[in-house]
Amino acid sequence: MDDVPAELAGHPDRLRWNAKYEGASGLSAAHPLAERSLSLEIPDGAALDLASGPSGSALLTAQTGRHVTAVDISETALRRLGAEARRRGLEELITIVQADLGAWRPDPAGYAFVLCTGFWDRAVFERTAGAVLPGGLLAWEAFTEEARRDRPHLPAAWCLGAGEPASLLPDGFTVLEQADDAGKRRFLARSGG
Repeated sequence: MDDVPAELAGHPDRLRWNAKYEGASGLSAAHPLAERSLSLEIPDGAALDLASGPSGSALLTAQTGRHVTAVDISETALRRLGAEARRRGLEELITIVQADLGAWRPDPAGYAFVLCTGFWDRAVFERTAGAVLPGGLLAWEAFTEEARRDRPHLPAAWCLGAGEPASLLPDGFTVLEQADDAGKRRFLARSGG
């Protein structure tokens, strides 16, 4: 993670998230949405953790024996994740990708499980939903418009609109769970193929 892609060098999101992670210690805990998803039946195949940060969720998923691709813009976060994966003997199961999610594209072979928490972009969601394998799970958590009441600086584009993300799912998906709490919406769906 020493070679920052040239297009990310001055990226404001990279700089902001690096500053956040440099001032924090340790890893993120596995997200409850990851724990819930991994308790369900998931077909064989790789997993994808978007906006992963120093992801306890990627580590938890790898501990099940599943290959995980963790994508984030912050090399500081990814460096921590990589170090912990090595410490746990999981480095062969976790592929780390530093990228701007707006420009990044999912593997066309698809994923059995996709997780994204704390990030929202409609185009990224639509591209990623299209990469979920038949029977696979799509788990997402993002801010809702309600969050802007307490956080007026939060850009509207970073918040789920009414009916989202369910209204953006391709045909064949079934929503398994959706709940709003404290300005966030937690969402879990299964691809029917």
